[in-house]
Amino acid sequence: MIVLAGPATNGIDEGVARHLSVELVKVNHKVFPDGESYIRIPRKVEGEEVAVIQSTYNPQDKHLVELCLIVEALKDLKAERVIAVVPYLAYSRQDRRFREGEALSSKTILNMIWRSGADALVVVEPHKPEAMNYFRGDVRIVDPSPPIASKLKGMIKEPFVLAPDRGALDRASRLSSLLGSPYNYVEKERNRETGEITIGNVPSDVKGKDVVLIDDIVSTGSTMMKVASASMRAGARSVTAVGIHFLSDQESLKKMGEIGISRIIGTNTVPTSGITVVDVSSEIAKRL
Repeated sequence: MIVLAGPATNGIDEGVARHLSVELVKVNHKVFPDGESYIRIPRKVEGEEVAVIQSTYNPQDKHLVELCLIVEALKDLKAERVIAVVPYLAYSRQDRRFREGEALSSKTILNMIWRSGADALVVVEPHKPEAMNYFRGDVRIVDPSPPIASKLKGMIKEPFVLAPDRGALDRASRLSSLLGSPYNYVEKERNRETGEITIGNVPSDVKGKDVVLIDDIVSTGSTMMKVASASMRAGARSVTAVGIHFLSDQESLKKMGEIGISRIIGTNTVPTSGITVVDVSSEIAKRL
């Protein structure tokens, strides 16, 4: 196997290649004055199995196009098998129509990657695992819970894992089993027109516990902050916010700290600063 690094890897390419003890090749890449991307594969790949690593964080559209350019080029150059490793898969929130006429962005993006020639797809903690069925090839989902749990064990004493909505309950269950802690969730409702969020009551048994909030994508952090504040009112000793894909800007992170969140943890699927970062390259390597 060859690990081929696209322009947006955030260092995961080097970690995966090191864990697998395989050759790492970086694509030749530049951006033309009009903003279009140039891609060149600098090595012969005929008959090879190639794992392309390219995350799709901001600018999402550019990184997605680059991924498709790389994958199709590899197929044209007669690579035997192409595995698209996309640590953060953009556009994955819209997997069904909440309102009439909405585009299914998850379906469109997965079709793009498959039609470009990817035989398999590796994704870290997708928003909805069932939406991965839109990809017609082999799908491998990476669970980032083990390295996150290892990091948390050195930080907190009496964890209570709390999902900020029912959709994150499986995520909370996986993490709690590694921490040996209880877990639960908070009811959440979102107004589909305004985006306004309301949450239900936090379980009373968070009192005296180190609450760990866990979600996949954290952008503004508004849900995390609402649940964190409610947890502290319910008597939580501390609150740690864990986002697999932490997309929040510095202003949002500042607000999260100001309301009393003790620790903010993310992974290296996307670039970020000002938080504790957990490397998931070893877990990705296990799925290749």
